[in-house]
Amino acid sequence: MPECPHRSTNSIRLHRLLRENDNVNPNRLNLVSTLILILSTFGCHPNRLSHVPRVLPHPNAVTNTHAPGEVDRPELVRYIVPHPKSLPGIIMDETDAVLEGLWQYSTHTPPYVGIGYLHDQKLGKGKKSVTYHPTVSKTGWFELRLSHCYNIRRSTNTLVEVKHKGGIAQMRINQQQIPEHQKLFRSIGTFQFANDEVQWIRISNEGTEGKYVIADAIQLLRVSHDNPR
Repeated sequence: MPECPHRSTNSIRLHRLLRENDNVNPNRLNLVSTLILILSTFGCHPNRLSHVPRVLPHPNAVTNTHAPGEVDRPELVRYIVPHPKSLPGIIMDETDAVLEGLWQYSTHTPPYVGIGYLHDQKLGKGKKSVTYHPTVSKTGWFELRLSHCYNIRRSTNTLVEVKHKGGIAQMRINQQQIPEHQKLFRSIGTFQFANDEVQWIRISNEGTEGKYVIADAIQLLRVSHDNPR
């Protein structure tokens, strides 16, 4: 895609407006942050948006209640990855997952992958999960990463289960902590996945009373065909 000649200038002007936020209405700040994302992703020509494939929300999830640009952390908008397939490795977004229980879409707290992220509404604890079923072309060892936004409203002990070639691994993650990869993805571990077996990654809200559990995307990055440890 050819570079828009006004792209850098427009982004600088919008960032300057964000820095001078003492006299700017918060709603305007949210709109400006969204415009920055659009400029940085597509350039400054609106007709380029027509070439971007439309991704539909998960049919079993509750609709997002937040308006476009309505975010609580405008400074984190630049870490949003609007196109999951632009990431390396094997990517599965929440749109590819199997949902158990009622999950709701949101875009209120960036960053996230794709069109938004899911949360469990702080309800139905122990009865909700999001399960991804990745497939690999060749058996090998992969680093598993999960994406999630973060704040004090998030669960500190979200249950993650991984069905891999060696069995089932369980761990708890703190979704209030900042993910180490671009403030979006966190490493879960290295696992062997086979091209002729069923494997899955499951995020559950069991044991997370009073806090939101977040489910967004998973990423598998091949480390080696042999055991790297």
